[in-house]
Amino acid sequence: MLDLLREGPQTTGELADRFHDLTRFAVMQHLRVLEEAEVVVHRRVGRTRYNYLNPIPIQDIVDRWVQRYLRPWAEALVDLRADLEGPSRRTRR
Repeated sequence: MLDLLREGPQTTGELADRFHDLTRFAVMQHLRVLEEAEVVVHRRVGRTRYNYLNPIPIQDIVDRWVQRYLRPWAEALVDLRADLEGPSRRTRR
C-alpha cells in the first residue's frame, strides 16, 4: 500500500481494487493501522476518502536506525576499494 501511495493519493476503493486477495474491509483495517503509525493520513471530499503517504515517520526511522548501519558498510567498501586498487594491484600490471 505504501508503494502505491508513494505514487500519489489513492482513494480507499482504488487501493482495495489493487489487492485482489483482500476484502475492502481488510484494506480499511490496514489503512487504520498505517494511520495510527502516522505513515498514512487521509482527507475526505464528500464521501470519498483520499489516502496520502506521510514520509516523515519513514524518514525518521531511516535516520534513527538505518543510518547507523550505513556508515560502517560505506567505510568497509572504501577500505575494500583501497585494498583492491592499492599498490599491489599496480605492480601486477
